[in-house]
Amino acid sequence: MTLRRNESMAGGPGSPSRRSVLATMGALPVLVTATPAVAASGTPTTAAADVIVDPSAVRQTIRGFGGMNHTVWISDLTPAQRDTAFGNGEGQLGFSVLRIPVHEDRANWSREVATARRATELGATVIASPWNPPAHMVETFVRGNQTDARRLRYDMYGAYAQHLNDFVAFMRNNGVNLYAVSVQNEPDYAHDWTWWTPTEMIRFLRENAGSISTRVIAPESFQYVKSFSDPILNDSQALANLDILGAHLYGTQYQNFPYPLFKQRGGGKELWMTEVYHPNSSDSADLWPQALDVGEHIHRAMVDAEFQAYVWWYIRRGYGPLREDGRISKRGANMAHFSKFVRPGHVRIDTASNPQPNVYTSAYRGSGSQLVIVAINKGSSQVSQRFTLRNNTSSGVSSWLTDASRNLAPQSRINISNGAFTGQLPTRSVTTFVTG
Repeated sequence: MTLRRNESMAGGPGSPSRRSVLATMGALPVLVTATPAVAASGTPTTAAADVIVDPSAVRQTIRGFGGMNHTVWISDLTPAQRDTAFGNGEGQLGFSVLRIPVHEDRANWSREVATARRATELGATVIASPWNPPAHMVETFVRGNQTDARRLRYDMYGAYAQHLNDFVAFMRNNGVNLYAVSVQNEPDYAHDWTWWTPTEMIRFLRENAGSISTRVIAPESFQYVKSFSDPILNDSQALANLDILGAHLYGTQYQNFPYPLFKQRGGGKELWMTEVYHPNSSDSADLWPQALDVGEHIHRAMVDAEFQAYVWWYIRRGYGPLREDGRISKRGANMAHFSKFVRPGHVRIDTASNPQPNVYTSAYRGSGSQLVIVAINKGSSQVSQRFTLRNNTSSGVSSWLTDASRNLAPQSRINISNGAFTGQLPTRSVTTFVTG
């Protein structure tokens, strides 16, 4: 497969045009809950309610934000790019999750070590996903119009589990303790790799996943297709050997982000979004205000879907968080408003997510009494937003801003008075506020 082919499919749909359409679907407009007031003159004005930030209103624990490195399909990150991606100093993204492939050819395993080891040294969590089992474990079959579809041979399930275990051991012996390994990348959109049915996935989880020596991720559906993961959640034996329900969000519409069955049956399991690019892979990551779509997408992944992790596709790409020259893009700056400040172990706090038209806010509790608030203004006018902090003794908030002309620019400190402060959200911008 050529580089361009792999880049366009990005771990999922094989057609570049279809992938772009699917990714864009997720940005379709949805109804907002706030409505404009009307002044006496008849001109609409914004009636903004306070955003109440109550540290006791806890939701999910955040595991991190990050991206993918795949050294067979594109060149490895350079040492400087590794530090930019996973360091958390000035001019760095603060990523805390790295996803790598489990290559079917063991000769390629060593290619992933350098970046994974450096990410680990900088405090990141590393996970891995396979696209194919080793060739001798695979058979072809007819699937619809595809005459060369691939699947794992039914007599090779145990051997495949050992293959995944061997990769875990290899990485451990090279200084990287994998947090989790996936059963299969996008088993439901596998024209160019290995197909799985829900029944096959359940069988593997029941009979073989328990032997894997790290956490297990499944099913990594390309579009968060619930009909693939519902059977797993409804099978107690399969669910017992699942640690992380992983999903991709290519074209998943916002109204499909919530997952009531997972909330009902997934007690004790983690929920991760393990791959996406948004809104497409065709445009420059520096287009503005289009890059704000990334901020809203992460907001909805955290708030509507209640994911615990958000993982981009390629870390360094023209449409990614790092440009090809290694500098942070506008899309990357939107990610960094979360990844630099909402750290692993932070807990999301339930609060007003759409307090006024075109404004999206989410809040997180860090160590001690620290609070982090990310506010996105997709509107064409600056707005004021008041935040009321309950049971918080901080005297002020620091903030960072990204808009058309600035990236993560530090702003003047804002005083907290009577437990509240008002943030000014410039036109088409994202701002992160941190108490302390």
